[in-house]
Amino acid sequence: MFFIDTDTGQIATQKQLMAAELTDSDGLPARPWLQIRASHDATTMWHSVLRKQEKGIFIGTLVLRHSDHHALLLQRGWQEIAPEEIGVPGTAGAPGPVSPGIFGR
Repeated sequence: MFFIDTDTGQIATQKQLMAAELTDSDGLPARPWLQIRASHDATTMWHSVLRKQEKGIFIGTLVLRHSDHHALLLQRGWQEIAPEEIGVPGTAGAPGPVSPGIFGR
């Protein structure tokens, strides 16, 4: 499952959010993280993760790569997120610098 921070546009997986201890006992993060609606078995191998800022917040979607719908969304201003940009900033293996003390670093 993929989530988007509606304030910043950052995308992360549920596993990444759990590793960063940003989820509750059900494995769901609090706002501003919002689940991107998609099949639970969606991967970046077959799908593109897209985001767009609308009315001051970021929204996200997953779409099959190289499809007509994918091309249409890109034409309408959606931004494709590279897989290496997906993660919780400040944590190991995520985009951006790792904060001291997180995951023993």
